[in-house]
Amino acid sequence: MSAAPPTSLIPTPPRLRSARAAVAVCFFTNAVLYANLVPRLPEVKDALQLSNAGLGAAIAAFPLGALLAGLSSAPLIRRLGSARVATGGLVLLGIAIWLVALAPSWPVLAGAFFVAGALDAVSDVAQNASGLRVQRLYGRSILNAFHGLWSIGAVAGGLLGSAAAGLGLPLALHLGLSAALFGGLALVSHRGLLPGRDDAGPGDSAPSGTDLPGAAGSRRPTRRSALPALAALGVLAACGAFVEDAGASWSALYLRTELAAGAATAGLGFVALQVAMTVGRLTGDRVVDRFGQRRVVRAGGGLTAAGMALALAVPTVPTTLAGFALAGLGVATLIPAVFAAADELPGLPHGLGLAVSNWLLRVGFLLSPPLIGVLADALSLRTALLTVVLAGLAAVVFGRFLRRSVAAG
Repeated sequence: MSAAPPTSLIPTPPRLRSARAAVAVCFFTNAVLYANLVPRLPEVKDALQLSNAGLGAAIAAFPLGALLAGLSSAPLIRRLGSARVATGGLVLLGIAIWLVALAPSWPVLAGAFFVAGALDAVSDVAQNASGLRVQRLYGRSILNAFHGLWSIGAVAGGLLGSAAAGLGLPLALHLGLSAALFGGLALVSHRGLLPGRDDAGPGDSAPSGTDLPGAAGSRRPTRRSALPALAALGVLAACGAFVEDAGASWSALYLRTELAAGAATAGLGFVALQVAMTVGRLTGDRVVDRFGQRRVVRAGGGLTAAGMALALAVPTVPTTLAGFALAGLGVATLIPAVFAAADELPGLPHGLGLAVSNWLLRVGFLLSPPLIGVLADALSLRTALLTVVLAGLAAVVFGRFLRRSVAAG
């Protein structure tokens, strides 16, 4: 029987509560920084006299930077610790977004978006690593609530940006104040984050209830044995991306063109999905603790498929809004579950599986819009949205690779 760790190494409950609050601040800050800019993108376009295609190409540098830099987060976390990477990345992210307002030309604008995307990816992985570290010490699920606070931060940032635009606040001043305020908040949160190394080293034993490939049958799991699990988790991450992107990119267009909804009503599809997802994330930890990640994600996949099937089979505005809401609720805990499972893969140090799954999620977000767009042009948007039903069914199938329950790592 192994000896218990010295009590001096075990954080006291107040210390854990402080760490949990600090991680929550990081998630909120990460969302609010970029969302602050979104309502003012038309002003960026007008200032540089860009075409729609020119603005779109510049914005596309954001996910490109995220994809190219995302995998670098794992070595950075191992070297510096997730606390430093998360808070430092957030401070730099605020500065990069401020540079968008100062860009004198398209190349500089695209470069600012590229750097912002890279910093967003790195800080996102680091804040999830910090959240999972706190979750392991709690011994129960708390990660969903962090993602719920991210959703609240996105709404808050959008409202702040809209208010700044309505008040006529100069864009550079607005984003400069945002960078200073929320960058300072990130620095303050650093004091509450758990210090030291995140990585307990490869070869950690799998948590109880783990059924991922490679979790059993080997006393010395290797990185190669973790590849099948990462592939399965990558599919699950892509499922989440397809569902979320359907609400963000296509719900308004579907309601407007297929169902002849008014402009105000058409925007409610995205709102329904996001509100339901936020509620699901804020309440999801208790559900996961009671029923386990596997059951919740698989049931959520079924709910997503059923909701979107209803919306497409009975094409009315009320059923469509209900369908998008059910899809948002169903997918609410999926991405947090993928991140938690990837970070605990046997044979991988903490942070590496998380970085890879985060990267695969971003690939899903990059591929989803053009795929649905091509299908919509070739068939119809209503038919193309069947991919959301398929994503829900895939979550039911691949959800079996998740843990039954959350255990301390």
